[in-house]
Order: sequence, then structure tokens, then C-alpha cells
Amino acid sequence: MDMTASGRDLSGDRHAESCTVIARHLAWIGDRWTLPVVVTLQAGPVRFNQLRRAVGGISQQMLTRTVRSLERDGVLTRTVHPSVPPQVEYALTPLGQSLAAQGMALGEWVHANLATFDANRAAFDARDLRA
Repeated sequence: MDMTASGRDLSGDRHAESCTVIARHLAWIGDRWTLPVVVTLQAGPVRFNQLRRAVGGISQQMLTRTVRSLERDGVLTRTVHPSVPPQVEYALTPLGQSLAAQGMALGEWVHANLATFDANRAAFDARDLRA
């Protein structure tokens, strides 16, 4: 146990700091567009407009922000092919592949438990109405 001169335990501070870092990354992974983009790229490299069409509802600006963030974190690569006009292709890195696999597993868990969620929410809402 790490103690300060005043006898304060610092191990809890490191735990809180670690939780903050993890929470920040989970928020990034759980945002509206990260997993749809990553899971779409799991099938293989695609060009920007193909990716935009495959991830329904995302604007060009939001897709640009999302892929830049994912590239910055090493989740995907961006390759510019010399042509007129230039063609840009995105592909997952090994880190991105592992994130896609975890995203798919989480999606399968949610899908397997949808009926349970619905039943729990209905029971909770019915209980609130009686209170």
C-alpha cells in the first residue's frame, strides 16, 4: 500500500485515475459512430463513400471526424491511391480488428438479452405506476 507522509493511501487515487482513463475510452468506443464504422470495416478495406453508404445516417463531416479519430488511435489506416481524383481507402489495423470482434460480441450479447431487457423495463415501469 502506498502511503503519503500524512498517512493517506494513494492506491485508491491510482484506481480512480485508471477508472477515469478507462471511462474516457469507453465513451469514445460507445459513441454513436465508432462501432458502426469499425464493424463495417471488419469485412475489409473500403473507400470513403462506400463506408458512408454502409454506415447509414452518418454525415460526411461526422464520418471524416470519426475516421480521423480512429486513425489517430491506430484503429484504422488511411491509404490515398494516386489517381484523379485521389481515392482514399480505409482498413482496420490489428487493434481495429480486435475492437470489431469485441463490438460484435457485445452486439450479440445485447441481441440475446433484448427480451429480458424489455421484460425488466416493463416490470419496473409497472412498479413505478403503483408507487
